[in-house]
Amino acid sequence: MGGIMKFPKIKWHIIVFLAPAVLVYTAIMIFPLFNTLRLALYVEVDQMRVFAGLENFRRLFGDPIWADQFWNSLGNNLWFFVVHMLVQNPIGIALAAILSHPRLRFAALYRSAIFIPTILSFVIVGFAWKLILSPIWGIAPDMLDAVGLKSLYAPWLGKEEYALTTLALISVWQFVGIPLMLIYAALLSIPEEILEAGEVDGITGSSAFWKIKLPLILPSIGIISILTFVGNFNAFDLIYTAQGALAGPNFSTDILGTFMYRTFFGFQLQLGDPHMGSAIATAMFGIILIGICIYLFGIQTRLRRYQF
Repeated sequence: MGGIMKFPKIKWHIIVFLAPAVLVYTAIMIFPLFNTLRLALYVEVDQMRVFAGLENFRRLFGDPIWADQFWNSLGNNLWFFVVHMLVQNPIGIALAAILSHPRLRFAALYRSAIFIPTILSFVIVGFAWKLILSPIWGIAPDMLDAVGLKSLYAPWLGKEEYALTTLALISVWQFVGIPLMLIYAALLSIPEEILEAGEVDGITGSSAFWKIKLPLILPSIGIISILTFVGNFNAFDLIYTAQGALAGPNFSTDILGTFMYRTFFGFQLQLGDPHMGSAIATAMFGIILIGICIYLFGIQTRLRRYQF
């Protein structure tokens, strides 16, 4: 006679401990996500919700009224991301390399001072910089005048060609502490034996960073890049605080977040349309998902091969 089949014992304690977190995550993340995708497939006709398939997406990408706004906000979002990649992350890496030097005094104080802006509210940062850069009562003109550069001052938040870049640089100032701390932690995790072996071969100073440290922290740089991508394409607070829902001047600072907000909730004379707003949110989700997939299956795979 064959033996009695034994089923694995269910570990109920694991389910009990995971259940609260899973329920909360489902309630505030999973359910709203799928509900947004569902709303994007409907339109409102005579105050009745009617299933319309992909009609909202056809209007978003094909109707000139909607398409012009969408491509404008997407282009602004891309530039917002590029500024962070070209300014924030290199500065963060450079500061981490400097502050990780063992002979630097007061390194902890410098790290804290640089990281403090990241814990400030978007509202505080937006209004503070709006006051600083104001041509009427701001201190920026006087500060530039004190160093003989007042001729360079301009109402940057009031000019279409400068406003978005100015806000991107303000965001860089606020969040440069995040890549700084992540890269700093990665540099500290490099084994001393590797650095000592490099010193034996005559690799010291800046050469040690470029030839030894930088290749070893490439995975961390990749993680910072994808976090920057996701954060920038979810951006909303700073633009809304500094420039309002209309993202002025003349929509020059309009990004996907502000475009979706105006469409979903309405603003001034524009009536809210939750279905079209959900279509824009779904497009944002798709863009972020494509970016993450490119990173995971393209860049991250090559980094692992390079590392090992």
